Amino acid sequence: MRSVMKTLEARGLISQSTRAENSPVPPGSAVYCGFDPTADSLHVGNLIAIVTLLHFRAAGYHPIAVVGGATGLIGDPSGRTKERDKMAQETVAKNLCGISENLERISRNHELLVEEKKPLPPLKLLNNAHWYEGVNIIHFLSDILRPLRLNTFLKKDSVSQRNEGEEGMCLTEFLYPALQAYDFLQLHKQHNCWMQVGGSDQWGNISIGYEYVRKLTGSEVQGLTTPLLLTSTGEKIGKSAGNAVWLSPHKTTSYSLYQYFVKMADSDTERLLKYFTFLPLEEIESIMQAHRSQPELRTAQKVLAENVTKLVHGMSGLETALTATAALFGDPEALASLPESSFEDVFVGVPSGELSHNLCADGKGLSLAEVAVKSGAVPSKKEAQKMINWGSFRVNNVLVQSPLEKLDPAKHILKGRFTVLRVGKSRYHLVKWK
Repeated sequence: MRSVMKTLEARGLISQSTRAENSPVPPGSAVYCGFDPTADSLHVGNLIAIVTLLHFRAAGYHPIAVVGGATGLIGDPSGRTKERDKMAQETVAKNLCGISENLERISRNHELLVEEKKPLPPLKLLNNAHWYEGVNIIHFLSDILRPLRLNTFLKKDSVSQRNEGEEGMCLTEFLYPALQAYDFLQLHKQHNCWMQVGGSDQWGNISIGYEYVRKLTGSEVQGLTTPLLLTSTGEKIGKSAGNAVWLSPHKTTSYSLYQYFVKMADSDTERLLKYFTFLPLEEIESIMQAHRSQPELRTAQKVLAENVTKLVHGMSGLETALTATAALFGDPEALASLPESSFEDVFVGVPSGELSHNLCADGKGLSLAEVAVKSGAVPSKKEAQKMINWGSFRVNNVLVQSPLEKLDPAKHILKGRFTVLRVGKSRYHLVKWK
């Protein structure tokens, strides 16, 4: 335990802890992190806690991920300024499936990233709804809640802040930490779990949980929180902040995830290399030294992006991301070889326009400048001609030499459906042929 705690501390992954190095948890015991199903995918903000759980796994501890089939129906008030909307059970069930898929995929990918090819303890996925089934309400109130003290709850920041508002806090949310504490008790008794991990906004819930378990069992269980993922301006990254980068490929593609990290600010990159990769700290320092000598090459960001993409989407996801990056940033052959299914993913968010195949039928003689105008890439034919004369207009990453060059469907329409226009250095426009 001391070794893994030192590793986490050196990488900046501990925000607060119960100083587990002073009362180490038993070797080979379990460590858990909970995830409530508030969406059908986790996001990169959750990845810090997941990576922390994986560090414990690599050290021989058994990782447990608890998906909140029960607590998700209540809603965690931590860090919230207002009550969460109540979710239907069908929505919770759908979200549980999505989150479980995220965790299982990342766990499999982690096994491939560990340099020492030793068997790792498998990730255990549990739904906390299972230990609440059949619990009698009188038993819950008279026995389960009795050891908990009211003043402990009232001291929580989330409670005091909400009580200052007009709406206050509903009793359901107020009791949420009690359910999380009971989760820890059940995991300790049934799965030999001695450590709880969570984001830094979970410290109040975690501290209530470990005190509850200690009081009922006498076991010196532990807890720690990880730092929140913030932007370089100090803003929280996540779905509640409206800027989530998702871990599901259906919500954020491997290409978009790769690009998110490859565009990371220099000031954030070293910290995120320590957070999100399993590279030795000495190697990270060497990477940063190389990066500082030639920051324009974005060497450190590329290492970060490759490692995160491999962890989240596996080698196939990274290969797709690299192919798409090469296709988008200058390689005509890579663009031409991009699978048809990847075009929409690579150019998600890029302005587009639809044109009819009838426009390029034999005898029509449509020029590339006219394609740019008709698809909405430029406002006028004069503007298109000017950009071509300035050497600032490309079709499928190939520089257009003359304003008179005609559209050649076999050459300029990829997969029979797409033409990629680039105006200037980086303004892309996708033409979709119908």
